[in-house]
Amino acid sequence: MLQQASIPIRTECPPGACVCEREILLADPDADLRPLRLTRTEEQKLLDRIDAVSSYAELQRLQDRIRANLGVELRITPGPNEVRTLRGILIVLEDRPGLCKKVRQSVPAAVRKVLERHPEITYAILDAHDLFGASRP
Repeated sequence: MLQQASIPIRTECPPGACVCEREILLADPDADLRPLRLTRTEEQKLLDRIDAVSSYAELQRLQDRIRANLGVELRITPGPNEVRTLRGILIVLEDRPGLCKKVRQSVPAAVRKVLERHPEITYAILDAHDLFGASRP
């Protein structure tokens, strides 16, 4: 309980508005609380940081930071079918207990906006995957 009080955590969403399983996560003393550390203020900082991305390398570093700080995977890959438009790129923020539904929607939306502004990042994502969608070594 001392660990929970020492770090700021996201405030509770209105009842029925979210399925983040916050209560279950807080009840488990061995649970990974990193997703709860993404307060609304920190979420806005993350969205601003995503908005500032201007290269594929920066996007990869951001994915690594999200993985390290929140314990959540941000996957950006070509879809299973032919990619003709930006909508063919799959952008998914992994569903984890404690991660608000709003965040799982706002982060991929912010990434999609960056890809629209910087098509060279989209081309780099496509180039980083072979014809069958598997990553190169």
